[in-house]
Amino acid sequence: MKIQVATAVEKGTTQLGAFDAALNATGVADRNLIRLSSVIPPKTTVECVDGPIQNVVGGWGDRLYVVYAEQRTSTHNEEAWAGIGWVQDSTDGKGLFVEHEGNSEAQVRQDIKNSLRDLMKTRGVDFGEIHMTVVGGVCKDKPICAFAVAVYQASDWENNATVLKDEA
Repeated sequence: MKIQVATAVEKGTTQLGAFDAALNATGVADRNLIRLSSVIPPKTTVECVDGPIQNVVGGWGDRLYVVYAEQRTSTHNEEAWAGIGWVQDSTDGKGLFVEHEGNSEAQVRQDIKNSLRDLMKTRGVDFGEIHMTVVGGVCKDKPICAFAVAVYQASDWENNATVLKDEA
């Protein structure tokens, strides 16, 4: 399986409008997002994409299983940051995601590192190098939303699942 990770910072007339614009920018706007608890299955590759998720699975209104972080603000000069971090076993690809959001890049990055270290310690594993993608901005004239999403698979309402296959 392949999990793609995308990020965006978008504006809107309202915070919800900014969130929807970020969903659209990452390619997941027309799905119903189902949040997962962040465990990466074995035999999975994780790929960061520049721009929207490529070949997002499912169709309009389908369930899309994801890990995501989002931070919204409408306060002038306030920052909004969101990020996803992950670690993976180099032999079989299993691993862990964490998601954090906040009002500073440094805090989000540190929270991601601390959480991944905690999760590995709890499980008695060391998956090695920590990877992350973090995005954010400053609210100027309109509300903003910082958004990071990792897409697993989609399922229609008859429970037919679709996944993005790893071409490697």
